[in-house]
Amino acid sequence: MYEYIKQKAFEANLLLSDYGIAPFTWGNASACDREKRVFAIKPSGVPYDTLTPDHMVVVDFDGNKVDGSLSPSSDTPSHAVLYNAFPDIGGVVHTHSVTAAAFAQAGMPIPALGTTHADFCYGSVPCTRELTREEIETEYEKNTGLVIVEHFRENGIDPNAVPAVLIKSHGPFCWGKDAKTAAYNAAGLEIVADMAYKTFMLNAQQKEISSWLLDKHYLRKHGKNAYYGQKEN
Repeated sequence: MYEYIKQKAFEANLLLSDYGIAPFTWGNASACDREKRVFAIKPSGVPYDTLTPDHMVVVDFDGNKVDGSLSPSSDTPSHAVLYNAFPDIGGVVHTHSVTAAAFAQAGMPIPALGTTHADFCYGSVPCTRELTREEIETEYEKNTGLVIVEHFRENGIDPNAVPAVLIKSHGPFCWGKDAKTAAYNAAGLEIVADMAYKTFMLNAQQKEISSWLLDKHYLRKHGKNAYYGQKEN
């Protein structure tokens, strides 16, 4: 009964490897079934080149394992928090992609400096606060998810318009309507992070893109009257 989401999670995890944004075993992707309130996620510490769909572990939205012989990713509680808090998402990805992780380690958001970023998301990719010692020592992974939700809610950020976040001193989480889209967003995040880094190397005083150019590029691709790409029949 879980083969569909196991396959989707498997495919998303392979994309992380293909995109080169999850070195070694440093990353994980999950795919959820909201009707059943479960999600399939990569098993902990298993290399990407040995993965199969059967390796995927299914857990419920409280993080309890319901199917699979292996231990789920150590980041499973973070995924569970995000599925509970962001009702429109169907996939979650965590990586340690190099440039995005560098921004996270610096405690810096990734500002929207140009139209490539505006095509990707609506404004800066935020960076959360650092977890407290108590949050780290008690339910660290769950609290990582809660810090993401806290930041989005306190700052009025729409997770559908900004499908990525940086955890200070840690790395990025991304999400999307499904697991494949979440993996695509993780790859897009690394690209805009690399562009921002190189832009600041060339011009440390570079300012963010204008609001009207941000609106134009984001809305033509993601808005209700979007006209980028081909219309579905």
